[in-house]
Amino acid sequence: MKIMGITLLMMGCLMGFSLGLDILQGFDVSDAWQNAVSPFRVMEVAELFVLFILLFLFFGETAYEVIKKRKKGSTKP
Repeated sequence: MKIMGITLLMMGCLMGFSLGLDILQGFDVSDAWQNAVSPFRVMEVAELFVLFILLFLFFGETAYEVIKKRKKGSTKP
């Protein structure tokens, strides 16, 4: 769970930094937001497939760890 939180925090900080730099350069907020998410729009099908597989593995492993910890905690006498 910590890894997921750290990953999301880093992504948020980097996107905020990117948005801030775009706004300082004179873009309005909607253009800055489009610049931040545009790499995901130009991905090809194979790249999107790999991205979704990696995201599925990441969230699947996180869910497995949470379930495993819950089972381990529930077997206490």
